Amino acid sequence: MTDNSRAVFRIVGGHPALDLVNTVEPRVPGGVGGRDHLSGPSELLAWSRRIELLTGDEADAVSAAWLGRPGLGESALRATVEIRETTYSLLTARLTDSQPLQGSDFEQLMLRWAAAAARSALVPSGDAVAELVVGTAPARMIPDRLVAAAVELLRTVELRQLRACPIDEGGCGWLFLDRSRNGSRRWCSMEDCGTRVKIRKLSERRRATTV
Repeated sequence: MTDNSRAVFRIVGGHPALDLVNTVEPRVPGGVGGRDHLSGPSELLAWSRRIELLTGDEADAVSAAWLGRPGLGESALRATVEIRETTYSLLTARLTDSQPLQGSDFEQLMLRWAAAAARSALVPSGDAVAELVVGTAPARMIPDRLVAAAVELLRTVELRQLRACPIDEGGCGWLFLDRSRNGSRRWCSMEDCGTRVKIRKLSERRRATTV
């Protein structure tokens, strides 16, 4: 991940909630966080478009709402970061068995999910009788949809598919779903972390043979 302009938009998680968790690089459980790609409201809005959390028209509506009332963008960003860190804490607790699940984490997520549900709407659907639209208030649309995605992931994720790019072997610590046929996916991206680690190991072997 040496090209940061590319890494900002690298999508490897396999689920919007995991892509949210992966906006910190590298990810070290229990350690100091790395670079935060959601450094401001504009970065959050661009990222939301990149993962198709918002349509173009919705992104315009969000931008207009934030511009109309200063502080709303920062508030949405703070809510998003809280959702991100709570989701990461809960997932890594299950991955590592290093700490018990914290009731406060569930409580924080539940409160945000309940507020998002209150701002949702049931609308007619062409494919079914109705569909639930989460995030009907532009100012809160992004965190509302992200907390809904986080709750859906925590409810339905198959833990055998949940992986962390091995940071102790040179990876980035990002989380992803391994949906490969034989469950052998090791890196968040073979073209990125996997290749970089292979190149490093090859260089180390070459240096060792020349000593």
